[in-house]
Amino acid sequence: MDRRSFIVKSSLLSGGLMIYPSWPAAGGRMAVSGGKAEDAYALFRTPESRYRPFVRWWWNGNRVQPEELVRELRLLREAGIGGVEINPVKFPENTDDLGIPSLEWLGDEWIYTVKVACDEAKKLGLTCDLIVGSGWPFGGKFLRDEERGQVMVIGVTKLEGPMTYETSLFNLLKEADPRLSEPYSGRLPRLLSLRLAPDPISRLEEEIDLTDRIGSGSELFHIDIPKGKHALYSLVKINAFGEVINGAPGADGPTLNHLDREAVTKYLTRMSDTIERRIGPLSGHIRALFTDSMELEGANWTGDMEEVFRRRNGYDLMPCLPYVLFKTEGMGNVSNYDYGVGMAPEFREMIERIRFDMETTKAEMLLERFTKTYVEWCHRLHVLSRAQAYGRGFFPLETSMEHDIPEGESWTTNYLQHRIGEEMSNEDYRRGRSYTMVNKYVSSAAHLAGRRLISAEEMTNTYRVFNMTLEFLKVGCDMNAIAGITHSIYHGFNYSPAEAPFPGWIRYGAYYNEKNNWWPYFKYANDYRARISGMMQNADMYADIAILPPVNDMWTTIGMQNEPFPSTINAPYQTLLWEAMHKTGNGTDYVSETVIAGSTVSKGWLHYGKRKYSSLFLIENERMYPATLARLYDFVASGGRVFCVEKYPARSLGWKDHEGNDREVAAWVEKLKAFPDRFVLLKKPEDNDFMAWYPAIQRKYGLTPFVSVEKPDPYLMVNRYQRDDRLEFFFFVNAHLHRDCRTAIRFPKDVLARRHAWVWDMTDGNRYRIDLDRDGGFSLYLGPAESRLIVFDSEEKGARWNPLPPCGKDSRTLEGWDVELRHSGENVTEKTHFFVLEDLKLTKYIDFSGTVIYTKTFHADSTQDAVLNLGKVWGVSEVRLNGEDCGVTWFGNRLYDLSGKLRAGENTLEVKVVTTMGNYVQTLTDNKIGQKWTNRPGRAPQPKQSMGLGGPVTIYAKG
Repeated sequence: MDRRSFIVKSSLLSGGLMIYPSWPAAGGRMAVSGGKAEDAYALFRTPESRYRPFVRWWWNGNRVQPEELVRELRLLREAGIGGVEINPVKFPENTDDLGIPSLEWLGDEWIYTVKVACDEAKKLGLTCDLIVGSGWPFGGKFLRDEERGQVMVIGVTKLEGPMTYETSLFNLLKEADPRLSEPYSGRLPRLLSLRLAPDPISRLEEEIDLTDRIGSGSELFHIDIPKGKHALYSLVKINAFGEVINGAPGADGPTLNHLDREAVTKYLTRMSDTIERRIGPLSGHIRALFTDSMELEGANWTGDMEEVFRRRNGYDLMPCLPYVLFKTEGMGNVSNYDYGVGMAPEFREMIERIRFDMETTKAEMLLERFTKTYVEWCHRLHVLSRAQAYGRGFFPLETSMEHDIPEGESWTTNYLQHRIGEEMSNEDYRRGRSYTMVNKYVSSAAHLAGRRLISAEEMTNTYRVFNMTLEFLKVGCDMNAIAGITHSIYHGFNYSPAEAPFPGWIRYGAYYNEKNNWWPYFKYANDYRARISGMMQNADMYADIAILPPVNDMWTTIGMQNEPFPSTINAPYQTLLWEAMHKTGNGTDYVSETVIAGSTVSKGWLHYGKRKYSSLFLIENERMYPATLARLYDFVASGGRVFCVEKYPARSLGWKDHEGNDREVAAWVEKLKAFPDRFVLLKKPEDNDFMAWYPAIQRKYGLTPFVSVEKPDPYLMVNRYQRDDRLEFFFFVNAHLHRDCRTAIRFPKDVLARRHAWVWDMTDGNRYRIDLDRDGGFSLYLGPAESRLIVFDSEEKGARWNPLPPCGKDSRTLEGWDVELRHSGENVTEKTHFFVLEDLKLTKYIDFSGTVIYTKTFHADSTQDAVLNLGKVWGVSEVRLNGEDCGVTWFGNRLYDLSGKLRAGENTLEVKVVTTMGNYVQTLTDNKIGQKWTNRPGRAPQPKQSMGLGGPVTIYAKG
């Protein structure tokens, strides 16, 4: 298939209608849209288990036993979890295996345990998914020859002549060998070509081809170097170059060749056939099969790559390949962009265009040979395909569009480096965000493909183990929802026998374990997440603005990057742009040139399936296909708007016919400039402060927001959602852990028409009417880490929204507390008195872990309705007044309604605070597992965490 045919075929979904079966979820039901508004509220009050967070369930070393599987599934159900992803993984280091044997992946005993887990899950109303293989990317020792992953790499030695240079085959292979994260011990390198190039080089004819010296019978090379600077290029192909990262027994070994359709089919079929021969159809046991992120370590070759490239691009890749490739290391990241020779401008232009063709060919082959093969295999098995369809080598948008459940990921690892919930940097797009930049691609792909079930490996934790609070979990999940995620897969729950010594078996994770202090309260967070997920999975996230990131320019100049953590990126502010739009009342999707080519145009709107956009932002897209610009001309001519950030498109993509294509690009751009009010060049803000920049653009060009925000705030985010039954809702998030947010907002007339505004409380499932002013205005207040769901439906009657105020009249501060510290780790209790409340981190109890009970007796003059505000709390808080339960709070303002509980005269207040565990675990110097995750030998240790009741604790009148 040539390039043009590929683009046309990818765009045949003109209007974006993806053709795929509606496969049933486990239990025979799918998340579907529609229904009456009352049905929506019933779902919200009591969400079904499929809307609850799932967990990645690490079967550590496959040392699993049926009785323990049952115990853990029951634990998870009681904690409010809705499903598990069975994920066999390498056994963690320095861990007591208790003498439990490992089961071989796909062995009879292992398959039996899968059946046990699935059967018990079904009894409990839980859903099971199953990972393909083990670790990432998957593979196995049973793979043979071309079935194993392959990479083409270069080695360069810089020389200055005249001289005679002597080297060996060993040295050439060693120089080319990439420093992988997990190199396979049996990798097979082969030297394919040897060339001497001048430095700098202007034309291919200037190089000296020494390839005929390879295989001459000698492993030594004596090379005459002419006068001047030169570089010796060796082109090396390595078969079986990488090893599965953290593969469990039976699925460890070399990685699969994902570019070989026959190898992929054989691997997948071997897995399903082996399992189904033992336990019957997989569709009777699991909802979906899953592939983890495709971190292929730079795999870029397969047996017919050269021929496929020639057929699709119309020329031979091999003469230029050594100059196209960069020097790579772990994850395929470029270790040195200046590794090779310098290039004259025209030669560099040629090499960059050929690089784009190579990257695109590779992405097409992965889409056709791996992704589509995998999806078709899942559908033949009548299960859903779930996948993290990214890594290095994949289309960041189109590949996710293929899957039934596309998946992204978010991380807590960078909490202290990137201070999630405490900063929102303009200099570094990663700082302050829980979501990775790939999540916007994944959710946009789902929207374009008409899918609402969008999962994420949520809150991946390799840094805050033992120190993550439920409040922090909420902030991270809320931010991920703003990025478009609707389905949480917590990362993760470790299979760990109850008798395992503390802290148990830990491969990764935020210590989701029954021994965690906050485990009894975990269900509150899961109830919250289930309610918002149920709403989002039955609605469409609104977007009226499309954004085209400069992916093609990146592939041309610096090559594909490793998602979700690119080592570099050509427009790092692209995340800041969509964020600013979502913080000022517009909705966005990422698009690609393939999507634009497959769109239709009507009356100033760009349509793709159910999605439509009135404006398109091009982020430094210097290179584009002429056909894309032709479609944009139709869009602008019909009334649509295109904003070019920093530059107009100026060049075409790829090498073949590039001069003619460049002229076409220039011609289309000139035609578009005939609409100066709708084809607009914008300069980005010099300081990357898009929060200050975008509102001015919004006002100047009439980019109508779906909700007006009087005082935009970097931490205040909002999405709009629409159901098929006219019910609409708005999800507001304050992503700051310590600061509240207050602003006036105003909803547009189309939202207000024949509908009434409600707050649906995501913590308790109740709903309350709210009154808007005559212009649709409302005063929005969000405490730290708080969120609000405002729903518009036809229901008229109901209780009024009357939230507890954060302050009030007749306020008094309670000081002087009796304190009881119940240490969960040492099983001891200590009593003391705090005259002034203080962060335990600043006291002698810095290493405490457990429950702190603060008791205060105070006098009240009357039984008036009152509010208790605990002030700052680090942990989960639970309050009792005069022995009566006042409730639990685990995030935001810690407010409690004392109505009917306050007595005239003496009152006894008890405040229980459950702390994190990390400070204590750091003191366990003989516990190798604890030390690995807290003091982190060889790396910076986790800083000490704040804990307890900080106050000030106040009581004031409720009215």
